[in-house]
Amino acid sequence: MKTVFKFMVASTLIVGGVLVAGTVFSAKKIDKYGDDLQNFLH
Repeated sequence: MKTVFKFMVASTLIVGGVLVAGTVFSAKKIDKYGDDLQNFLH
């Protein structure tokens, strides 16, 4: 039972980390595209 619980905690942390990393990464990419677009429009 403890092994299952450890596995659940580990997988939750991994999934959470991937989601956070993906969100930060896409936010930075969108930010860069936004800057490029502003430079293009001005």
